[in-house]
Amino acid sequence: MIYEKLKDKNFEIVSVAQDTNGVKDAGQWITAAKPTYTELIDEKHLVSKLYNMVNVPTGVWINEQGKIVRPNEVAFADDRFKNFTGLDSAPYLTALSDWVEKGDKSVYVMSEEKLREKLSVNNPEIILAAAEFGLGEQLYKNGHLTEAIPHFKEAQRLNPKSWNYKRQAYALSDAKRDYGTTFSEEVEKSGGSKVYYAPPDLPGENKPAEKSTQNKPEQKKPLQN
Repeated sequence: MIYEKLKDKNFEIVSVAQDTNGVKDAGQWITAAKPTYTELIDEKHLVSKLYNMVNVPTGVWINEQGKIVRPNEVAFADDRFKNFTGLDSAPYLTALSDWVEKGDKSVYVMSEEKLREKLSVNNPEIILAAAEFGLGEQLYKNGHLTEAIPHFKEAQRLNPKSWNYKRQAYALSDAKRDYGTTFSEEVEKSGGSKVYYAPPDLPGENKPAEKSTQNKPEQKKPLQN
């Protein structure tokens, strides 16, 4: 486990489950995982909205000063889903270890220019999609699923890259009846599981994954969804 390997090097993981039904749905998975790092549950999907996270698992690298040095990207901690995703976890984990050891000198720390490109979240449609999804959640929680569905659909239309919107909306109702599709069918439409997960943008990797200070050691926090 990468956390056990790096936790004594001023490294922390904050894992955030995105689930409208909170502990009721996410709790059993957290209990089964027996995490030794911080595990939170975000019932309002605030983390996904703020970082424009579109899939799980997603990682964000945050340095000691609270600055993002790598934005949200697919982040597998092992290869248990490799047959499904086609992605090897090793490049990402190697990058993460390099960052912890070298800090800002790591080649996996993104330049300001590239960060601005990757963090272009001021897209009005993405912002509106988050608002529509939030309205749908509120209606659902107040017992108005029928009224919530159009807002969930509009969120998906405005931000079609968000698998998180699809996953959660379908889980809260009968997907085939209410949306005319299922999550697995949507994955197949996208080109299958090998397309569904975009590989991390890592130096030296042909399309497939990425900090430590030398004087005063401080904590680095990859934020996982």
